[in-house]
Amino acid sequence: MGYKPLELEKVIRIDKIYSVHYFEYGPDYAFTGESHDFWELVYADKGEVYVTADDHELLLKKGQMIFHKPGEFHNIRATGKDAPNIVIVSFECNSPAMEFFNGRQVAVGDSERVLMARIVEMAGAAFSTPLDDPLAQELVRKPDAAFGAEQVIGLSLETMLLDMIRRGDNPAVGRPTSLIRERSQNEFLNRVQTYLENNIQRRLTLSDICRDNLVGRSYLQKVFREKTGGGAMEYFGNLKIQKAKEMIREGSHNFTEIASLLGYNSIHYFSRHFKKVTGMTPSEYASSVKVLARRGRGEE
Repeated sequence: MGYKPLELEKVIRIDKIYSVHYFEYGPDYAFTGESHDFWELVYADKGEVYVTADDHELLLKKGQMIFHKPGEFHNIRATGKDAPNIVIVSFECNSPAMEFFNGRQVAVGDSERVLMARIVEMAGAAFSTPLDDPLAQELVRKPDAAFGAEQVIGLSLETMLLDMIRRGDNPAVGRPTSLIRERSQNEFLNRVQTYLENNIQRRLTLSDICRDNLVGRSYLQKVFREKTGGGAMEYFGNLKIQKAKEMIREGSHNFTEIASLLGYNSIHYFSRHFKKVTGMTPSEYASSVKVLARRGRGEE
């Protein structure tokens, strides 16, 4: 008797997306509005905005998300008090289960924030279309797009929607237990560390890290200080120096090339930073590596 496969039931399936945006609006921003034949979600990552859905307006606060169904007229405007950061994702999904999101405004939990960050991150890895271009109407694939990035976007979006439906109208309220909080912080730290490793060649700012990982500055710094003993930028700087030491040991690049590959403004700034972290200049470190190599070969 042979094995019989079971075809998995897929109650939410997303095969097409129209846009992934991360906007940093000014306090006076206002969009006149539009309607289209696909779904759109709007998430307030920072600050607050007014959102119109058909004939009613509501205030979308930080950490909240609203869904616009196909054909629904909608617009968005800043409150005039602060400069909000907003994520907008539009996609096609014909599942009857999507009726759950019709006119729904939800509070986003930690797991959904992680998935939203993953979607934004993978969009940057998959598409050359700027995430902050409000006029973009087509996603253009990068020639060197990260492997599987588009599929990760779809899976993350499907997972987030499924979790929200399963949670229903009764999200868990209250402070997480210390064990859950610890695991959440560790997962967050690992994700940001991986992000920093993957972007080691860039001149990232603290604002860049917060934006790309959908996290507030205070929480980012709190977790890094508790887990690594220093801030996120200090960790990123040390990461660059560890990579520089590796490249020096490999001997495939000179100091000027290493400085450029790691995003330093100049060889002089690279040398100063290297000495600040290691106590040696790059030349002194290279010499010490050669001494150790000679000793390893039994030479004096």
